[in-house]
Amino acid sequence: MFSILVIDLYIYFIIKKIVDELLYFNSLLSNNRYEGIIRGDRNSFSLEFEILNSKLIYLLKKLEKRDNKKRKYIAKIKLKNQQRSNIISAVAHEFRNPISSIMGYAQTINEDDNIPPNLRKKFLNKIYTNGHKIEKLLSRLILWNRFENGNYKLQISRFDMYDLAKEVISSLEDKYKDRKIILSNRSLIVEADRALIEIVLQNLIENALKYSSDSVYIDIKNRTIFVKDSGIGISKDNIEKITKKFFRVNENSWDNSMGLGLAIVQQILILHKSRLDIESVEGVGSVFSFKL
Repeated sequence: MFSILVIDLYIYFIIKKIVDELLYFNSLLSNNRYEGIIRGDRNSFSLEFEILNSKLIYLLKKLEKRDNKKRKYIAKIKLKNQQRSNIISAVAHEFRNPISSIMGYAQTINEDDNIPPNLRKKFLNKIYTNGHKIEKLLSRLILWNRFENGNYKLQISRFDMYDLAKEVISSLEDKYKDRKIILSNRSLIVEADRALIEIVLQNLIENALKYSSDSVYIDIKNRTIFVKDSGIGISKDNIEKITKKFFRVNENSWDNSMGLGLAIVQQILILHKSRLDIESVEGVGSVFSFKL
């Protein structure tokens, strides 16, 4: 009789331990609390449960890794959505002024049949100028999108930076007729994507013209191209930011190409294994340079 009681108690103990183990595993799994299992800091009372524990560790490590990937993916999607929202906001902001100007001048011409010819010509010229600004903004957006997607392949050719700089200066002199752009007479033969380097020079020289009133100097020496102005300068806080996309030093200046101008310059130079260096003092001026 006593032996039967002992056997019953032993069986009860075994069953209770099994139930406890199963309840423990169930509680961890149901609450996604598998750190203890993964660390293996719980001792099971039998070989079978040790095997089960090992298999659970393997399975739950895979689940945890999958959860981490899922969280990273969700965070990446949220970042992409935020970037798209920023792009839409920037585009809406930048396009509003030129579109409003075009509509205003066109409406005036349409409603006033007696408008003087010289004034009509002036308004038509304003419409053309604002249309050109919109086309330029769209071109920069398309180019940046190609950079972002990794869809741009460099078209390398051999050319003289001095000749290219002269061409860029000639194209800008018509727009900035009362300004002087002084180019040092030094040749520099490089192998690069000529169309992209032209965009770099165009952006840097035009920025210097926009934010200064004196002459702009372009110097070529030691395989480095320098663009110097005596303008408003850039604060230390902003120097690191101005090559970031959608950043504008002057928030009221819509003609800053959605803050993509210098971001595109930086990206082009990175593709050429180079970088944009900036030295600036507020109220004194800035020097933008890059090496090829």
